[in-house]
Amino acid sequence: FTPWDFCKMTIEGILDDAQQFWRTDAEALLPGLGVQGAAVLVVLLIGLVVRSRVRGFAAEPKAGPLLYLRTMLYRTRNLAAPALSVLLLGVAIEVCVAAVGQSWLVQMAQSVAMVVLLYRVIANFVENPLVASLFRWLVIPVETLRGFGWLDEVSAWLDAIALVDIGSIRISLLALGRTLVAGGVLFRLGSLLNAFGKEAIRNLHTLGVGTRELVIKLFQIGLYAGIFLLLLGAMGINLTALAVFGGALGIGLGFGLQKIAANFISGIIILFDRSITPGDYIGFDDGRAGTLRELNMRSATLETFDGKDIIVPNEQFITLSFVNWTHNNKKQRYSLEFSVAYKTDLHAVLQLVKEVVTRHPKVLSGPELPIEERPDAEISSFGDSGVNILVEFWMLGIDDGENRVRADLLLMIWDVLKENAIEIPFPQRDVRIVRAEP
Repeated sequence: FTPWDFCKMTIEGILDDAQQFWRTDAEALLPGLGVQGAAVLVVLLIGLVVRSRVRGFAAEPKAGPLLYLRTMLYRTRNLAAPALSVLLLGVAIEVCVAAVGQSWLVQMAQSVAMVVLLYRVIANFVENPLVASLFRWLVIPVETLRGFGWLDEVSAWLDAIALVDIGSIRISLLALGRTLVAGGVLFRLGSLLNAFGKEAIRNLHTLGVGTRELVIKLFQIGLYAGIFLLLLGAMGINLTALAVFGGALGIGLGFGLQKIAANFISGIIILFDRSITPGDYIGFDDGRAGTLRELNMRSATLETFDGKDIIVPNEQFITLSFVNWTHNNKKQRYSLEFSVAYKTDLHAVLQLVKEVVTRHPKVLSGPELPIEERPDAEISSFGDSGVNILVEFWMLGIDDGENRVRADLLLMIWDVLKENAIEIPFPQRDVRIVRAEP
């Protein structure tokens, strides 16, 4: 017995099965073949027409409200033809059953259309490689088996293979595959809903910034809690049996995940008391400072003016002291100092400096402001080499990044002092050499 004999026997068996099918079943299937073929051909032509009409129905959306949603709708243009084919073939199945009593060919065509639709979904919407692999190697083969009527037999075979069988706990290969598919779909759907929900809530400008962030966090908690419960249901776990397990798990989490729980609760407290909101400039006692760009459930992100991100756990905003520079009042007061020689006309210098500071576009000035918020120049002290002048001014925002006011004012003061021949003193020392008498 050689491999060639085995191949010969296999081919002969296939030919015998084909002859048997032609003698018995083909006579019953052939009368309805023309009607089913015509139905499939009509649906195929409609799909081609829809594809040519819809493929370029609109240009890619640009910036604007609900950009993420509009981008998703734009990307669905390649799904119109296969999705419509699946629906029309479903109608054709009912028509063929009513007309000729069979619809096997239309069902096979619908399965092919569903596979094409799934491939389009993967190509246009699934960016995660793991989720894409789950679709290609699990979802699409399952749909193919369903279309050819082999799904029940294969499912029974996979369910008979038990990976874990301990007491009342039994996990089969079928349950594992179902869990992987459901997990991939649910978490991908959760990611899409999370992105869409965050954008929609942040566009509700009638709510305050802190309120919007609080609503976003509550939305995220509810979303992922719902996904977790759906995943447990897909795994076949009875949710009522989780009561005792949940209590034990809560005790374990209380001891093992104290920091994570503390940061989570701190994030909720911060959102309720509104001590910090995105856009605030925050500084800690250890020198860390930056603009609060994002407030998450576990941590906050401070963006510095030199392009770095500082990740601060939420607990530190509760337990440590910090300075919120711009929370309630965007106006900030700054000062700078310089010196002039003792021979200088101080009255003229003070007036010149006030005029120079007032000319800067970012410095707050004008008679409508309170006297304490107007630019001011005054004598600070009398130094060893000259008179020290103190300049105070107010501005909106932090003196850094796009608001580099201090450096501009020093240069403007330097120019006006040179134009008026005002001397800036510097320390000088006289050295006397005393010769000892012989």
